Amino acid sequence: MANAKSPVETLTEEEAAAELAFLAAEIARHDELYHGQDAPEISDADYDALKRRNEEIEARFPALVRDDSPSRRVGSAPLATFAPITHARPMLSLDNTFSDEDVRDFVASVYRFLGRLPDDSIAFTAEPKIDGLSMSIRYENGRLVTAATRGDGTTGENVTANVLTIAEIPNRLPAGVPAVVEVRGEVYMAKSDFLALNEKMAAEGRQTYVNPRNTAAGSLRQLDAAVTASRKLRFFAYAWGEMSAMPADTQYGMIEVLKSWGFPVNPMTQRLFRVDDIINHYREIGLARPDLDYDIDGVVYKVDELALQERLGFRSRSPRWATAHKFPAEQAFTTVERIDIQVGRTGALTPVARLTPVTVGGVVVTNATLHNADYIEGIGNSGERIREEDHDIRVGDTVIVQRAGDVIPQVLDVLMEKRPAEAHRYEFPKTCPVCGSHAVRERHEKTGRLDSVTRCTGGFVCRAQAVEHLKHFVSRNAFDIEGLGAKQVDFFFEAEDPSLTIRTAPDIFTLEKRQASSLTKLENIDGFGKVSVRKLYDAINARRSIALNRFIYALGIRHVGETNAKLLARAYGTYEAFATAMKEAEGLSGEAWNDLNNIEGIGEVVARAIVEFYKEPRNLDVLGRLLEEVTPEAAEAVVVSSSPVAGKTVVFTGSLEKMTRDEAKAMAERLGAKVAGSVSKKTDLVVAGPGAGSKLDKAKEFDVEVIDEDGWFELIKG
Repeated sequence: MANAKSPVETLTEEEAAAELAFLAAEIARHDELYHGQDAPEISDADYDALKRRNEEIEARFPALVRDDSPSRRVGSAPLATFAPITHARPMLSLDNTFSDEDVRDFVASVYRFLGRLPDDSIAFTAEPKIDGLSMSIRYENGRLVTAATRGDGTTGENVTANVLTIAEIPNRLPAGVPAVVEVRGEVYMAKSDFLALNEKMAAEGRQTYVNPRNTAAGSLRQLDAAVTASRKLRFFAYAWGEMSAMPADTQYGMIEVLKSWGFPVNPMTQRLFRVDDIINHYREIGLARPDLDYDIDGVVYKVDELALQERLGFRSRSPRWATAHKFPAEQAFTTVERIDIQVGRTGALTPVARLTPVTVGGVVVTNATLHNADYIEGIGNSGERIREEDHDIRVGDTVIVQRAGDVIPQVLDVLMEKRPAEAHRYEFPKTCPVCGSHAVRERHEKTGRLDSVTRCTGGFVCRAQAVEHLKHFVSRNAFDIEGLGAKQVDFFFEAEDPSLTIRTAPDIFTLEKRQASSLTKLENIDGFGKVSVRKLYDAINARRSIALNRFIYALGIRHVGETNAKLLARAYGTYEAFATAMKEAEGLSGEAWNDLNNIEGIGEVVARAIVEFYKEPRNLDVLGRLLEEVTPEAAEAVVVSSSPVAGKTVVFTGSLEKMTRDEAKAMAERLGAKVAGSVSKKTDLVVAGPGAGSKLDKAKEFDVEVIDEDGWFELIKG
């Protein structure tokens, strides 16, 4: 599993896909600990570093963005203890920035998306990012009716009774407010109140609390509102959800309105135009941070003008018009005790540094995945040097580690003055440590360069690859078979009795039949039992019919993550159409090959991997047996019934004058259209601006309808 912190620019697509899978699962676990249980295992800086790592990889490999990506979800599922409340407008989270350069990039992206010159004409608000619990408070006719936590962004927990006990939150709003008002902000506990509470707890001989944020969240989630009332919780308002009428047209103006309605707002909020002023304000807040009576973990920047926010719109889980500038992560020094090799599902040999335990950001870390042979030598994926020439990583070295990109830390550098005399260069294995097969670095056909990853050539002969493939097949976002976790897969793979053995995916679906005629019963084996075995069979049988995108993802094709699987399912509709097209594209040319490459988000590397998968006889054998047991369902078409372009394939070409290319694409997809990068016989519509060239010629050749930008706006109006 490629779950290491290696420079993003050194990652291959295969490595990136593996690391994104790891990050999705790890961040989901920390989301649940933080939002759902108020019991985080890592610091905010470490968590932010995890998400930043995920975002950096996704930015470089947009085709690999997963359906369960942290960039597509918010928080965690609401607790069953509280009644659910569906937010009238989703509570989305923010993208993060970590450096001055990131902030400049964010501001530049706003101007670029809007098609404007970066002339300091756009105002931004900058406010401290409170480390508390996000809350949405709904008022109807001026009276507080409900209050809900963020939850998963769509549905939160009903904590109305507890919020009513917070003195800083008005129960009624002044006369003249809109009929429906949703105020959003952060519930927190002041540091002074937290210290006073802990002193009281200690005096009573009771256990003290860990930090103000967790204490505030736990206090708000009390079933007895009287307990909440006994804790001094506070509130900062900074946003809104549903509003029946908008009382201001800027972010800053809305904050002033919220203040006039009786809500506390942060006094350090400023309205700024220049990037340098924004960054200076961040530094001023950072300097003031130790003296504040509340915890903050960064500064939030938002485009001030609400009309521009509307134009900029949203990504899957975050607005394009806002970002959080987080405070830095921590570093530490430790020693490399040994280097081990792990073998992943695709045969990648990944070196892992076993470290002398060290605390970084409040968490003890013991491992750092070194990613590949080049990374150990200090060489990037493009052959560039990422550390000084003699700063290769050796057993015995003292290294600088930073938990800023993974729960497993990044090895930043080696302290050469502490290198032991007996430390020798690490020799990367030439054979697989699991099966003994030859290990090779493939050479890229076009560039002639060696792949950075060393791979076992054993294929399914290699136990590690076969087992990891099975674990992927039954994972949550693939077939999601409850009762077939990692330990169970290991057990069935190693089983010697033919009635118990699971070596390939089809074996899963024949297990019950084989067991029926066997004397060795699974229910009599330690760790199982009659009830658990019945549940396992039921879970397996429940997956004999499965969504097409999950089926494609489960196949474990290199570079095909959940997002690509979804794109393929939507493009082909049925498994039969997909498989037929992959067979027809075998020669990497012709209409089927062009159609595959023309899918927005599927590039040549991904397309080649899919076609190669379908050329391999062993894969076709497993697929044939699998399809005797399971049925992939036809994909549901994404349709916006009121849209005249729903379900159509649209290509934009030439210069667009009323919208940027990003805006055009986002608009078309919101309306249910599929946006393609090139024109083919399957294109329904071409929107051509000035300077349209070869794509316009292709449209004429294929007799595809062509309209200009004005025609596009006229079309979608109707």
